[in-house]
Amino acid sequence: MHNPSRPTPVAGYPPANGYPPPQPGAAYPYNAPYYPNQPYAPPYNNQPYRASSSRALVRTFLMAMIVVFISMGVIIFVLWLVLRPRLPEFRVDSLSLTNFSASDTSVSGDWNARFSAYNPNKKLSIYYDTVAAMLYYKTDFIVDTRIPPFKQSKRNQTFVDASFAARDAYVDRRALGNINADRTRGTLSFSVKLQARAEFKTGGWRARNKIVSVLCQSLLVSISSSNTSASGSGKLVAPRDCQTSSSSHQGQITHMDLSFSHFHLAHANLLTAQRSKMEGFGFKSWVKQWVV
Repeated sequence: MHNPSRPTPVAGYPPANGYPPPQPGAAYPYNAPYYPNQPYAPPYNNQPYRASSSRALVRTFLMAMIVVFISMGVIIFVLWLVLRPRLPEFRVDSLSLTNFSASDTSVSGDWNARFSAYNPNKKLSIYYDTVAAMLYYKTDFIVDTRIPPFKQSKRNQTFVDASFAARDAYVDRRALGNINADRTRGTLSFSVKLQARAEFKTGGWRARNKIVSVLCQSLLVSISSSNTSASGSGKLVAPRDCQTSSSSHQGQITHMDLSFSHFHLAHANLLTAQRSKMEGFGFKSWVKQWVV
């Protein structure tokens, strides 16, 4: 319905408010949105990712190596607890002396000794090879001999015999003076040293060879004749325990003069050092060196 109070524009005349009427379907203009200038984006670089990946690989490798070494250490420790070898125990049960005589520069006689060897190991057998025996008057060397190889099973006691024969064996005048003085008192003091290349073994496990040294000191033998110019005989007064030690060296077993002191006799090594040939570097060989 027409509203008479609202003015109606007349064709051919300008609009009353000075603005033309809007076109049909046209919208009012509005301000465009403002977009601030974005900073320039640097080019993509994957170098940090590569560096972090390399560091992660190194850390993983180091952790794996640490785990391997810890595991091997635990294995070695367990093997050491289970298979650690104990040295054998030796004792001189008897020592007889016959045809003993002493001159101005030498001595002669026959000695027969019996040793008892005990293997205290619960899991290891012992194989003795290249067994050498040396006889001393106190600390002065007289004669040596060889003993046949033998073996001991676990917790086993074995008797070993050694025979010594000296014919005009050279002894210096000082030692001869001590021999004659002790002979007049009715007793002579001897010492015996045993050395053997020993191998500790259990099942398929073969430990490294060792030199086992056995020292038997102050073996008092009662002599039947106090006449220094006559031949005498005698027997061991009482059994005597021996000291046992070991060395990892291998080589030719020989004797040497131990006349310096009883300390040298107790601790000197009667081995001409000759380094053993290198063994293979397999895991089993490497473990053996640590365990034994």
